[in-house]
Amino acid sequence: MATFTSALRPRLIYVFAIADEAHKDCLKIGETTLPDDIGSASTEPNSDALNQAARARIAKYTKTAGVSYELLHTELALCIKDGDEYSFRDNEVHSVLDRSGIKRENFDGAREWFCCDLKTAINAIQAVKAGRTSLSSEEITKGQTPFLLRPEQHDAVERTLKRFKQGNKMLWNAKMRFGKTVCALRVAKEMALKRTIIVTHRPVVDQSWFDDFNNTFCCEQSSWKYGSHDNGAKLSELLECAEKGEHCIYFASVQDLRGSKEVGGKYDKNDTVFSTSWDLVIIDEAHEGTQTELGEAVLRKLVQPKTKVLSLSGTPFNLLDQYTEEEVFTWDYVMEQRAKATWYEEHPNQSNPYACLPKLSIYTYDLGELRGKYSDEDKAFNFREFFRTHEDAVFVHEKDVRHFLDLLCRDEEDRFYPFGKHHQELFRHTLWILPGVKEAKALSRLLDSYPKFSKFDVVNVAGSGDEDEGGRDALDLVNEAIGDDSDKTYTITLSCGRLTTGVSVKPWTGVFMMAGSTTTSAATYMQTIFRVQTPYTHNGKMKTDCYAFDFAPDRVLRIFAETAKVSHKVGKQTDEDRKILGEFLNFCPIISISGSSMEPYDVEAMLGQLKRAQIERVVQGGFEDGALYNDELLELSAVKLEEFEELKKVIGETKKAPRPSSIDINRQGFSDEEYAEKTKLKATKKEELSSDEQKRLDELKKKSDDLRRNAISILRSISIRMPLMLYGAEIKKDEDKELSIDNFVKLVDEQSWKEFMPRGVTKKVFQRFKIYYDPDVFREAGKRIREIARKADDLTIEDRIGRITALFATFRNPDKETVLTPWRVVNMHLADSLGGYCFMDKAFAQPLDTPRQVVIKGVTDKVFHPKSRILEINSKSGLYPLYAAYSIYRARLQKASEKYGEVNRAVSLQLWDQTLEENIWVVCKTPMARSITRRTLAGFREIVVHAECYPYSELIAAIKAQDKNMYNRAVDEAANMLRSGEQFWKIKINGDEAMKIDAIIGNPPYQIEGENTRKTPIYHLFYDLSSRLSEKVTLITPGRFLFRAGQTPKWWIDKVLSDNHFKVIRYLHSSTDVFPTVDIKGGIAITYRDATQDFGAIGSFKAYKELGSLSAKVEGHGTFSEGAFAMLVSSRGMYRFTETLFEEYPEAKRLQAKGTGNMIASNAFEVLPDVFVTDPLAHEDYIQMYGRCNDQRVYRWIKKKYVMPNDYLEKYNVFVPEANGSGAIGEVLSTPLIGEPLIGVTDTFISIGAFDTRSEAEACLKYVKTRFARTMLGIRKATQHNPKDTWRLVPLQDFTSNSDIDWSRSVDEIDVQLYRKYGLDSSEIAFIEEKVRPME
Repeated sequence: MATFTSALRPRLIYVFAIADEAHKDCLKIGETTLPDDIGSASTEPNSDALNQAARARIAKYTKTAGVSYELLHTELALCIKDGDEYSFRDNEVHSVLDRSGIKRENFDGAREWFCCDLKTAINAIQAVKAGRTSLSSEEITKGQTPFLLRPEQHDAVERTLKRFKQGNKMLWNAKMRFGKTVCALRVAKEMALKRTIIVTHRPVVDQSWFDDFNNTFCCEQSSWKYGSHDNGAKLSELLECAEKGEHCIYFASVQDLRGSKEVGGKYDKNDTVFSTSWDLVIIDEAHEGTQTELGEAVLRKLVQPKTKVLSLSGTPFNLLDQYTEEEVFTWDYVMEQRAKATWYEEHPNQSNPYACLPKLSIYTYDLGELRGKYSDEDKAFNFREFFRTHEDAVFVHEKDVRHFLDLLCRDEEDRFYPFGKHHQELFRHTLWILPGVKEAKALSRLLDSYPKFSKFDVVNVAGSGDEDEGGRDALDLVNEAIGDDSDKTYTITLSCGRLTTGVSVKPWTGVFMMAGSTTTSAATYMQTIFRVQTPYTHNGKMKTDCYAFDFAPDRVLRIFAETAKVSHKVGKQTDEDRKILGEFLNFCPIISISGSSMEPYDVEAMLGQLKRAQIERVVQGGFEDGALYNDELLELSAVKLEEFEELKKVIGETKKAPRPSSIDINRQGFSDEEYAEKTKLKATKKEELSSDEQKRLDELKKKSDDLRRNAISILRSISIRMPLMLYGAEIKKDEDKELSIDNFVKLVDEQSWKEFMPRGVTKKVFQRFKIYYDPDVFREAGKRIREIARKADDLTIEDRIGRITALFATFRNPDKETVLTPWRVVNMHLADSLGGYCFMDKAFAQPLDTPRQVVIKGVTDKVFHPKSRILEINSKSGLYPLYAAYSIYRARLQKASEKYGEVNRAVSLQLWDQTLEENIWVVCKTPMARSITRRTLAGFREIVVHAECYPYSELIAAIKAQDKNMYNRAVDEAANMLRSGEQFWKIKINGDEAMKIDAIIGNPPYQIEGENTRKTPIYHLFYDLSSRLSEKVTLITPGRFLFRAGQTPKWWIDKVLSDNHFKVIRYLHSSTDVFPTVDIKGGIAITYRDATQDFGAIGSFKAYKELGSLSAKVEGHGTFSEGAFAMLVSSRGMYRFTETLFEEYPEAKRLQAKGTGNMIASNAFEVLPDVFVTDPLAHEDYIQMYGRCNDQRVYRWIKKKYVMPNDYLEKYNVFVPEANGSGAIGEVLSTPLIGEPLIGVTDTFISIGAFDTRSEAEACLKYVKTRFARTMLGIRKATQHNPKDTWRLVPLQDFTSNSDIDWSRSVDEIDVQLYRKYGLDSSEIAFIEEKVRPME
């Protein structure tokens, strides 16, 4: 029906571009009118209303031509002349460009195209508005047009914008060189977000982000700002701009952020970063450092409930399980090559934007005799052994290495040997990946002297390989060797990790994978080989093909089968999987070269490898992978969901996995009708489904996925305990049968089950939930764990230790119950205290290829020698005795070498077995712990290992009885038992049953469950037991006893801190530095006791040496009296109920927590709302109380007759939280405040004072805020608690106007007065200023 429309409509000018070669560097400037229905919508430049109108007009032009475009700018065609509004046309803008010398282009009769950048076009629009007819030379710019997005990049941005309207997270699984940075910045731009932060594990990419920012926002830099440590504005400037309504993007490295105290780091920095409310967090290379405990802590601090999170990764294999299908955008190699192959079919008249992306081919070589000679446990080529070097950087197997190089240079025209004369020109510039620095150095020397490689410049970027190259930038080094004309040079780049991520060397055409193993991660592998796919055009020639060469065929198939992303269910691949793999092999052929034959791999071979890959993923992921579970989790009924809720209550939640959502049975359970509906819809062909049916099916699938994900997060607490027990299980016959999920409970004895499984998960409970595990995956993963351990028995002693400890690294640590000591920590503990051979670098951060010897004078030679006996007091893994055994083995090996010369493997193994039999003794708590320990030390070989179980029940009973005499008797009896060779160890030792032990090592149990859910410490009994058994004892234990805190008996603490033979080797305030999943308040202590040495008594332990001199000066001051200030601090339970309350409210005793008595406890406001009221009655006598209710600080009123009188209630006080922080030196006290008379506190707070005047209380408040006072508090404060005793070393001050301190000054100025008063020197002041955070 015809209708009247507005005769006068506003016009707008738009600028757009087409992303193809024909339209390169050209822009079209056009015009259109706004529709009538925009209402009150914004008409600011680039607003939604303007953009929609422009797109509607442009679509009429582009759709008929079949091209895609990108809208770059819109604004109203209005200006003001002489006070009147004036509308202009696009031809006036064209005229300005013409008169400024900007060239026009004619595309199919359209002459509105100009050869200029966006900035120039916008300047022309502004010139028309200003009444000018041309542009100045400064207004004609170059390169100021944003990067034009390809179709898939547009799709990524649009899907993310759509997803962020419904949820808060998105993952881009996009291959290298997709353009993730540009597209991510485009998301921030389209959403017009005020505060965006980019976090990455690679700070070196800051410059590339800055460059892409300048391109993306080239025409909006007045309102968009970028900042980082090295580029752009400082954070404070960015946030000021955001407050003014502008937009800021900040770049930060994970390494820098995780050093902050805000996330458990050691430094007082980045507070502003963490306190800012970020609208968008972009995680670059999300598969890297953000997945560590500290990395996760950083993200938890940055991401708030409404923050959007965009994760970017080319290899997110470890992240995919954390996202739903809707939250993942994928653009992989196959999709890229498919788009390249089909471009001209869909865009016949346009240049192909993918033409420059080379095709990748993989060649694998079977090395015949060499492979047989250097196969590892998986029959794959053992690169580390093959390239092993002597100390002088000469290959041990140089003859075989030369044979290998000859193979690469074979001259067979119909065979693909890359450095033969027929193919050498193709591989002028290549990257070779080697196992390590020494290997790279040895190969560099060999290639330099090798005739067939004489024309090649060998560039070693392995790090410290060549002395003259070690300190230079690796990328500059390679580019310098290639030179300006790559057709005139030949280079081979040797690396053991550098230049494999984040950088590109365009002339590289091949990468040679000569490092790693079958377990090499797909992410690392793919990042490396795609270095050679960088587009490159030189001297008129384009790189159309690139190559990767590997000498471990099984590894290649496993990684590429995994990368192809077919079904995750083992052995259940579908026709769709075969189609996916077929297409992958079409675009990325994998060619096998064996002898004289050269054959491509087919789909079936890939599927076979995929099964192995999926099992490997389950093993390497510590049984956290979704493939471990079956499809029963997709169809959970309400009854089954209720069982999961009950299980969740029993086991709680573990820290690593995402927190499981509360399962609402009524909302989430599948009804019979829904189950039938889903089954019917799934059985219908996709093309036959209506849009409503497809939508309903998607809803039901999402519901299934959510159910499964939440259920898995609960089952995880059980699953992560399984690998260790499968590793240690004693199986004599059929592993296929005995490793079944149904037989699992029979493999573990009852005592061990209670020790290793979550408390409350009995065998009976497990039987109800085993139905959710895929039996094939469980069995095969268990077999794989044992296969790794079994085949390690064939390796050298050093390689076996490396393989076993790498396997232990896959076992996940629960955050409750049985916690394993990581191999890194075992090395740190024993190397620091006893010396020996350490397998970690000096920072205990990275494993070493060759163990380093650590010698502690007067200790190492007395502990690690062929006659010594080392005992681990409580083994769970066998890693402690493994370290000790190797150190003694090396002493034996040295003697054998001195006597017989070079020792072969058979003799080495004999020396190892002798060490286990004569030198190593292990006490275990359970039979499974004993089996695990034996497996770690001896593998599957039947040799003598002294590992026995000892029931500590009598010792624990003695502790519970809290009887010191009973305790000492129990410890003596246990020591006598463990010294008894015949009675306990079942052997006679030199005809004498009393066994001399040279050193005790280990990580003892820390606590047991006590009454009222309070846990009772037991680690001290293992210390005493060890001290009875040996002169030398080194244990790792909770550290709070050093500060006289916690529940450890005070008599024991006094004894140890006054023991001249006892010292602390290392104190770590944050327990997560040692046990990443466990938070132990008060930290961790590595201690050493040596009855033959006098270290002097510790007395009062200081976590930092500076605290010793500082406290000495304070305690030596004439006014100091220990505990004087502490006398001002109230004791726990200072505020208590009278009997009147319980008479009038008899239910109050029942509502109070057990053991609380008449104390006004922390939860009093919540459990007694009728007693603590918000509105007091006018005719009653009330007092106020300060406390917490529903996680908020609040005041409540209570009748005065219900509260017992005390010395604080009628006075002025300072209220301080009873628990605050974690115990780290210099923590901020959480908002202390003044308490007026007749205001009391619940047990959440402590009172300081009982002052007569408010001015005294205000002076005291300033004092407790000073860095000085909090430093003195920190000497004794090891945990979150601030009880009276922790204030004993804080010196008392005169808080009146007669004081020697001017309390009218600021807190910082008061600190200066206190430093002067106690005579602190500059180093002590600097220590306080660095470690202690200011409070004003």
